[in-house]
Amino acid sequence: MPEGFKFYDKVAKKFGGYHTPSNKTREYPNGDPEEVFRDKIIGFSGKNKIALDIGCADGRFTLLLSPYFKQVVGTDLSIEMLNSAKKYQLDQKIDNVSFRKEDGRKTSFNDSYFDVVYARRGPTFYKEFYRLLKPGGYFAEITVGEKDCLKVKKVFGRGQGFGKRNQSTLKTHKKELKALGFSITFAKEYFYNEYYKSYKDLDTFLQGVPIFADFDSQKDANNLKKYTQQSTSDKGILLERHRFVIIAEK
Repeated sequence: MPEGFKFYDKVAKKFGGYHTPSNKTREYPNGDPEEVFRDKIIGFSGKNKIALDIGCADGRFTLLLSPYFKQVVGTDLSIEMLNSAKKYQLDQKIDNVSFRKEDGRKTSFNDSYFDVVYARRGPTFYKEFYRLLKPGGYFAEITVGEKDCLKVKKVFGRGQGFGKRNQSTLKTHKKELKALGFSITFAKEYFYNEYYKSYKDLDTFLQGVPIFADFDSQKDANNLKKYTQQSTSDKGILLERHRFVIIAEK
């Protein structure tokens, strides 16, 4: 298993899925990218269509979309996340979803099998996604931009993509998709703010996300205290987020 998926297994064991109970608020100056992503997928869904969720994690988003499709398949490499997903599915009594371990770089599905493939901050193996989609099918992606949490990463001197993402991630992804033959039908960046109510809330949040895959509450306490002192306002402790959404048609 790639090193990154050990992190997701650890999070699923500790929190029961891809979720940390941290208290925060959000401000969206130009819309909530998660809502845009969801609504775009629903817009080209159908009761006769089959969708694939690449990197489904604990499956909650996969299950959320299940009423809009004939079938949804959720895939991941983290066994613990898949176990959490199956528990959520059992609790919700949803029978048109299946979860399975698959490597997104080369899945076991047939060519042109899916009407929709989407990645919600999951891996983006575009060549494989193109193979899996039917002609006229859609790929949808929401992922982290190069400026996400940049200030806290600078304080820590490390972090997801730190020092490696000097170019626009959105432009890079669009270029890669077009080179494979996809037609871009929607592409937009979103910047928004998260405010954590306390040091403990931010600490808990960082334990469950890959901003710092090696985050340690004790070892990183000085860095986190320094960032908290710099970024606290009457709204809470600020994290500046960066996302983009892309919709592409085969």
